[in-house]
Amino acid sequence: MIDETALRTAAARTRALSLLMTRWPSVTGSPDEAEFSERLRALLAGTPYFRDRPGQLFTVDSHGEPLTRSVVALVRGAGRRTVVLAGHFDTVSIANYGTLAPLACDPEPLTQALMGELRSRPVNGAEAKALEDFQSGDFIAGRGLLDMKSGLAAGIAVLERFAGLEAPVGNLLFVATPDEENRSRGMRSLRNALPEIARRFDLDIVAGINLDASSCERGGEEGRAVYLGSIGKFAPFAFVIGRPTHAGYPFNGTSAHRISAEITRAMDTVPELSDEAFGERSPPPVCLEARDIRDGYDVTTPDRVWLSFNWLTHRRSASEILEEFHAVVSGALRTALETQDAHAARYHGRDALPTDGLVLTYAGLLERVEARGGTLALARLDALDRALSGGTDPLKISREIVSAAVTEAGLEGPAVIVGFGSLHYPLVHLERLEAGRILRERLQPVMRAAADRHGTSIKFKQIFAGISDMSFFGHRPDAGEAGLLAANTPSPAFTDDAPEGLLSFPTVNIGPWGRDYHQKWERVHAPYTFEVLPDLVFETALAGLAE
Repeated sequence: MIDETALRTAAARTRALSLLMTRWPSVTGSPDEAEFSERLRALLAGTPYFRDRPGQLFTVDSHGEPLTRSVVALVRGAGRRTVVLAGHFDTVSIANYGTLAPLACDPEPLTQALMGELRSRPVNGAEAKALEDFQSGDFIAGRGLLDMKSGLAAGIAVLERFAGLEAPVGNLLFVATPDEENRSRGMRSLRNALPEIARRFDLDIVAGINLDASSCERGGEEGRAVYLGSIGKFAPFAFVIGRPTHAGYPFNGTSAHRISAEITRAMDTVPELSDEAFGERSPPPVCLEARDIRDGYDVTTPDRVWLSFNWLTHRRSASEILEEFHAVVSGALRTALETQDAHAARYHGRDALPTDGLVLTYAGLLERVEARGGTLALARLDALDRALSGGTDPLKISREIVSAAVTEAGLEGPAVIVGFGSLHYPLVHLERLEAGRILRERLQPVMRAAADRHGTSIKFKQIFAGISDMSFFGHRPDAGEAGLLAANTPSPAFTDDAPEGLLSFPTVNIGPWGRDYHQKWERVHAPYTFEVLPDLVFETALAGLAE
């Protein structure tokens, strides 16, 4: 029998907490982000349950200056079985609100102001949809309301409802982490601390529920979902080294731009490079950055060009990605050199000697650095990394380190260095764990019942398409893959140095839905998020706790 009063209380609490926490700004890397955890800890400390049990509410240090922390709250019942509810509290910048930036974190006034702006001028298709949504009364705007403070609010409401049960069985552990929008350092530090937390409180963590937001541009059928996995992300780079020449004598050298253009053509949006798994297909890779490494004007062809790609996967491992990227780059380099040789032959009217090129992994480049300059050369690269590591742009940091390593190695072009320029987010999916398959079976009746209660639909989706903390939540990295990534990522700051003894447990994503997150029109669908979501998460948690 469903307690209707409990449902109404959880819905009202989710709405109130969502609006309240959105009014607490927490842009990634700002002092507000660092302050948020104490505000949240104080809010929970003031509730009846934690007033009586202060030892079950605490923070875990994460990173940064000022220091950021994760908030951890435990509600105990009978037994050791425990489900973890997790979400992040940092948000992206408010800069894209323009003159409305002062209202960006105040949902109801912002919604009214956005409607006023949209009514006052001609609008494009996306803006017309936003206006229609706001006028319906079902959508509320606010930076971070969708991504993902309303998810956190639902988690807290579930925690409080569980605490109110007469004889709860099992335990709920709620965690709120910083830094998801940057490097997931909050979740990774919390993940590292979780084994000790489990030992301290004698918990057996059997499942996790990530509370992140999803998007749907239609009627919400794609947003009302339980996600069984999260997409994998790689950031392969190609550092192209040409052979510079004066522009008046183009065939006396090899332009790095010609090589980079062939690599981009062979990689960017090529459908054959996407993955198909779990009945869904990942997007193909795209080029995120292309620039030559020089300042100022020069009538010389560039000798160094940097390319970085975003490659999302549903099945490929790090070793498979690096091997395939190496092959694609090798083919593109060969095409570029053969094409230029053919152009030179036509221009000069005679055959030319073929131009040779080289493709090296970053690990291979470091071997050349050590062979040429020894430990002093490696120490200079380490010093450069330390000097750059405070920055937040992984591609810039990686680019500068690779450029310095090429100089240390004395490497001449044509050549291309390949590796990984930023943090890898592992693919995770329930099907990879036996306990995950059991959890999925338990979820089907829970979803049907919740959908019937609320007169809506809720579906399984295989892969959460946004990069998320779910990649590190309950996932124990493969040591071999971690080693390959570390060896081929220029800065250790963008590798996941996971300790031994991490916990492994199945995780799903169940969160709010809305539209345009990270954009000016970011908005959450209030009826689902405030009413259905806390009910669905509560019943999912109970299903996970069942023996």
